Amino acid sequence: MSLRIEPMSLSDLAAVLAEHERFWGERDLRFLHLKALVHEFGDTCLVAREPGGRIDGYLLGFTTPGGTGYIHAVAVRDEARGAGCATAMYRAFAAAAAGHGATRLKAITNLINTGSVAYHRRIGFHVEQVDDYDGRGVPMMVMTRPLPFPASEPGNGGQVSR
Repeated sequence: MSLRIEPMSLSDLAAVLAEHERFWGERDLRFLHLKALVHEFGDTCLVAREPGGRIDGYLLGFTTPGGTGYIHAVAVRDEARGAGCATAMYRAFAAAAAGHGATRLKAITNLINTGSVAYHRRIGFHVEQVDDYDGRGVPMMVMTRPLPFPASEPGNGGQVSR
């Protein structure tokens, strides 16, 4: 697989929202897709394009003042799954976040998103349930890993060009 990873534009965001179900299935997560993230963190919000230019995946992320590269949302188009797109985006995001001074990556998800938890474990994230993370009685799975993101770790599919 050969992907081109590049910063997301507002038109890219509109394109993925127009095909939301191809990335998220029945889950309606449009509320996570804030234009402000693209405006303010454009170099760490990424799209992965297949050779014909179609968006196969995207990642919305930013770097915090405390040195964390935070992955807010990441999705891969249904027919592109399993080919290394997500890992290619994580590697590109890790490099961009490190360029902004990040020393670690972080993502969160709900307890029932076992696919996300398994994926993050596979690419070297430490995963723990944190009670009351999202308010009283709302536990979340908090996933963290240090940078750098070595190329030799499992799940490193996909070739990235920038």
